[in-house]
Amino acid sequence: MTHFFVSFWNAVLAVVVIANLSRSSQAFSIPSNHRHSSRSISSSPFNSRHNQCLVLYSDLSPSDVSDNDDDDVDPLGIAEDVTVLASSSSSSSGVGSETTDEKDLTKEQRESLKQDLLQLCASYDRGYGASPSARRRVDDLVSRLKALNPTPKDAARGIDGGSTTEVPLKGNWRMVWTTALDVLNLGANPIAAPGAIYQKIDPPLATNIIDFIPRIQTLIPSNLLPSSLLRAEVQTRTSSRANSSNRVGLVFESVKLEPVEVLGFAKPDFLPPLSIQFPQLDLSDLNLPGVDPENSPGFFDVVYLDEKMLIIQQNEPGGYFVSVKVPNCDP
Repeated sequence: MTHFFVSFWNAVLAVVVIANLSRSSQAFSIPSNHRHSSRSISSSPFNSRHNQCLVLYSDLSPSDVSDNDDDDVDPLGIAEDVTVLASSSSSSSGVGSETTDEKDLTKEQRESLKQDLLQLCASYDRGYGASPSARRRVDDLVSRLKALNPTPKDAARGIDGGSTTEVPLKGNWRMVWTTALDVLNLGANPIAAPGAIYQKIDPPLATNIIDFIPRIQTLIPSNLLPSSLLRAEVQTRTSSRANSSNRVGLVFESVKLEPVEVLGFAKPDFLPPLSIQFPQLDLSDLNLPGVDPENSPGFFDVVYLDEKMLIIQQNEPGGYFVSVKVPNCDP
């Protein structure tokens, strides 16, 4: 009986998964209104007073104020305030600089948007069960997060590997939402249902991991049907793109299918993983006419990145992915 299930599992799932991977391996690799914070920068008397000073004395420098020897001219201490403001302004980068209060407010806005986004992701099964209105709400939240991206440039720093500097993208990322049709189509498979989906980035490699479970396993209580799980891994080589500091180029290297659990038992030794190696082709060495490696379709753009959340936009076949950082990719 066990031999029958194992044979059926290998034969059917291998065919189905490989067919799906031909469409979905690019998923990562090619690859509710917002609750406004009640906090206001000018809510305190201190900030209100300084805002007025900034308007009235914006053209003054610290020397203009400190050279005034008349102690009775400024009984309210406005000169001291202007000196502080002017000194702060002269030491800042100018246009686009943020005060500490503004940075704190922006951080609060990001956290509130992320909380709303994660609630929708959980409610609509990562996008597999999303209604059109839910997708629009998620799109709106993602757009607003893009505008508050704390890593607007150099997100792909060190992605080529061998770098001694910090690599912002390095880590294990678990998908919580996607609009990519090639990945959403996995949910329509009548035999195998998609489980956890990860992207493990360890430059210069990025591995996309998709766990599959038998569809019938989602319909029958676990005490009646022992669990089975098949893991698919698509490995790509990452590279930076000179024309965009937030773009990650990708080259496919291999696909591997491996049973992790079969009918409640750990992977048996007689079921080796199925691996397919892709031929390595460096377009930059071929110098083909009309082919620009910098503009090849295998890439994704980082549109939002912080310590806990990553949002990427894939070039082909389109769509974006929202992921959260996790300690590992264990099944």
